[in-house]
Amino acid sequence: MKNYFNIEEIEKILTNNELLSGNFGLEKEGLRVTKDGNLSLTPHPEVFGDKLKNPYITTDFSESQIEIVTPSFNTLNEVYQFLSFISDLVNINIPDNEYIWNQSLPCIIPDDSKIPIAKYSKEGKDAYEYRKNLSKKYGRKLQLISGIHYNFSFDEKVIEKLYKNISHDLSYKNFKNQLYLKIVRNYLRYKWLIIYLTGTSIACHETFIEKCYNLMNKKDNYDSYYGTEAVSYRNASCGYKNKTPLYPRYTSVDEFIRDVKDFINKGLLSESKELYTQIRLKPHDRNNFLKSLKEDGIQYIEIRTIDINPFDKCGISMEDMEFIHIFLLYLLLKEESTYDKWQEESLINEENTAENAFNTNLKLLNDGCEVSLKNWAFNIINEIKQINTRLDLGKDEIIHTMQERIENPKKTHAYKLRNIIKNKGYINSQLSIAKNNKQTSEDIFNMEHIMKNEKLLKYYNDAIEKV
Repeated sequence: MKNYFNIEEIEKILTNNELLSGNFGLEKEGLRVTKDGNLSLTPHPEVFGDKLKNPYITTDFSESQIEIVTPSFNTLNEVYQFLSFISDLVNINIPDNEYIWNQSLPCIIPDDSKIPIAKYSKEGKDAYEYRKNLSKKYGRKLQLISGIHYNFSFDEKVIEKLYKNISHDLSYKNFKNQLYLKIVRNYLRYKWLIIYLTGTSIACHETFIEKCYNLMNKKDNYDSYYGTEAVSYRNASCGYKNKTPLYPRYTSVDEFIRDVKDFINKGLLSESKELYTQIRLKPHDRNNFLKSLKEDGIQYIEIRTIDINPFDKCGISMEDMEFIHIFLLYLLLKEESTYDKWQEESLINEENTAENAFNTNLKLLNDGCEVSLKNWAFNIINEIKQINTRLDLGKDEIIHTMQERIENPKKTHAYKLRNIIKNKGYINSQLSIAKNNKQTSEDIFNMEHIMKNEKLLKYYNDAIEKV
């Protein structure tokens, strides 16, 4: 396959600002929990209105699982600030005795049959039936796994400029498709690195699925289990995945569509959105996915690997968001391997990293050859460094931060979380974070109220001077 997107070509055409321009969006799922760390079984709060009509606050699988969706913004800072604002809004509007569980693996949960499936108005009948069928196929407990989805597209003017200046024999739509497909293929090859760098789901309560806590080698004093070598059980073999591993072709949109239709015809999928991949192609009309993908092409990509980061109120940190952006540029410019079993190999690496990243003897597979996680990660970081320098992207600091996580696992989110769980327990520690986040949101909104009231502001300033 011809590589239209190599660094030699692109550095002649685009400025560093053009390369870094794009559109960014986030989706964050979170369970509503009680003051004791149990799943809340109350309906989705009425204050947020109709789930189908509220563009920012809805539900995912369960009535107890709030999903925040941001619009698309031109900068990461804008999307982060919007997510922060809506997170605060959710925190202060859920009942006083409820909190948002800021963790990918669930809280204390009831029997499968008691987990409430999200209910909708008449217009959402199909959505309810789809969830009901998923619950029969996968179980409701598995559906409570939550995460962050990171949506990205290049600025359209940048793609148009590339199209005009790169020699090719493609239509604009197919050229754009090939750009995103290359990123998707390389992302699937190297997603294990994102799992290592951002993974934070290393524990669960005993009420979760046995298949998952059986992978964990430690138990705390509060009926929960955790793993000492894992970084992300959400991405492990016990995570939310298709019953049968599925490997659609990503060489063209047409081949991808044919493969997905074949999976549906064989009964492996009920519909296209049941294909649970670490990264998704997203068309203009998501309600008519395959038709729109064929007619309109790929509009953006959705990264689904990212665990909820309990150390950040938004569930994802700015530094992680910035690195993923640079990583996507790297994937566009990175020369591709011709190894034919790359998708099967990528799944093996995904699960091995998720379950055993801190095992110093862990070997990953690179085109059929064994290589240590640390050595391969350093190679990738060094290549990203070279791109950063050559294209003058100015991302030295964020790349250095990720390099430190590779050099010293103690600096990873997962390792820090492990120490907290070891000392305080899974449920207690995560419940404490949820309560603290709610208090922070209340303080922020109170502060905004103060800033708008001259008398209150004077009292506040006077008090600050006396501290």
